Amino acid sequence: QEQLVESGGGFVQAGGSLRLSCVASERTFSNYAMGWFRQAPGKEREFVAGISQKGSYTSYADSVKGRFAISRDNAKNTVYLQMNSLKPEDTAVYYCAARALVIPPTTPAGYNYWGQGTQVTVSS
Repeated sequence: QEQLVESGGGFVQAGGSLRLSCVASERTFSNYAMGWFRQAPGKEREFVAGISQKGSYTSYADSVKGRFAISRDNAKNTVYLQMNSLKPEDTAVYYCAARALVIPPTTPAGYNYWGQGTQVTVSS
């Protein structure tokens, strides 16, 4: 059973950058499509970015295109989310998720493994 642990969240001023990491427990990490989601208070969990098993395919929410970049290192069982030009509206708890598929789904229901989340706060 896949276990996911996120890290890298924190407090940053608008325009700043953060890099989130998500380490997976399974040695078969390369069999999983990975996604990043976020959830702000009072809002539904929303898709941020996804990456295919080998990293050749990525997808992004329109709100983060050109600012965020998802990547993975299968040798380290880790997926990353580089977040640049952060805005106050990016403030949320960020979650990574995994599913044994080739192409990453863009809805929470598409994933069956989740991390505990890491808080990102962007001040104006």
